[in-house]
Amino acid sequence: MASILQAPMAASVLPSSSVPPRRRPFKALCASNSTNFAKLPIPPLNPKDPFLSKLASAAATSPETLLNRPSTSDTPPYLDIFESPRLMATPAQVERSVSYNGHRPQTPPPDLPSLLLHGRIVYIGMPLVPAVTELVIAELMYLQWMDPKEPIYLYINSTGTTRDDNETVGMESEGFAIYDAMRQLKNEIHTVAVGAAIGQACLLLAAGSKGKRFMMPHAKAMIQQPRVPSYGQMPASDVLIRAKEVIVNRDTLVKLLAKHTENSVDTVSNAMKRPFYMDAVKAKEFGVIDKVLWRGQEKIMAEVAPPELWDKNASIKEVGAV
Repeated sequence: MASILQAPMAASVLPSSSVPPRRRPFKALCASNSTNFAKLPIPPLNPKDPFLSKLASAAATSPETLLNRPSTSDTPPYLDIFESPRLMATPAQVERSVSYNGHRPQTPPPDLPSLLLHGRIVYIGMPLVPAVTELVIAELMYLQWMDPKEPIYLYINSTGTTRDDNETVGMESEGFAIYDAMRQLKNEIHTVAVGAAIGQACLLLAAGSKGKRFMMPHAKAMIQQPRVPSYGQMPASDVLIRAKEVIVNRDTLVKLLAKHTENSVDTVSNAMKRPFYMDAVKAKEFGVIDKVLWRGQEKIMAEVAPPELWDKNASIKEVGAV
């Protein structure tokens, strides 16, 4: 039984003297039979794809260019077939192709101040605390660096250095810092009040370029004396020092408002003895702004007859008039 099982195995084993023939390298075989590769059937390709079309043409005419690839080449595979390699699509096109919605961006949008800054708009929508002052001054300096000739649009909706309940939230120097930055810029600054411009914010509104100070129809402006901050457990001597500093800030604010509104110091000082509110029309009369941004308002008001003419047309006479 053992001899029967070993017989076929022995027949299948090659004798020690017989050596199998050495196989030819695959690259050499392809090189010698290049004509045969040209006759190989090529699968159907997209005729609009330039890369695959070029690759198929190279495989059909000279397959050795595809087989004899250098092992240390820095070029991506098969891109060197083109005389000037280029991407088939831009990264933005590739990104849009994998999106479920073509017009929806794949990255989060920039924050709102950045979008406004792109339109050269600086928006003050909070009380003048240090963080707001830092951002506003940085934006003003950046816009001047970008283009020192284009105007800057400063939109204001702020209660100044106080809150709505008149509690002090920032020092008066915050408003003066933005004011000084505005005065140092080479650009025209168009100021627009949208909502409220109170205290130091009203100063910023009036400090815009002459003829470029605007106010929305229902916005409010108000000037008032600086508020004395809470003293807490402060010594009496320090309270006196703080009080003197508040008086200095008040006098500075009065002088600056008188300068930009073209009123006398006494007029502004008397108006600031108590909170002095102004609507758009009154702010224009006081000299805080130059124009009310109401579409068609000036034309409508120009066509309105004066009160005397209304009374005359209505046959209304004053008491005691002849």
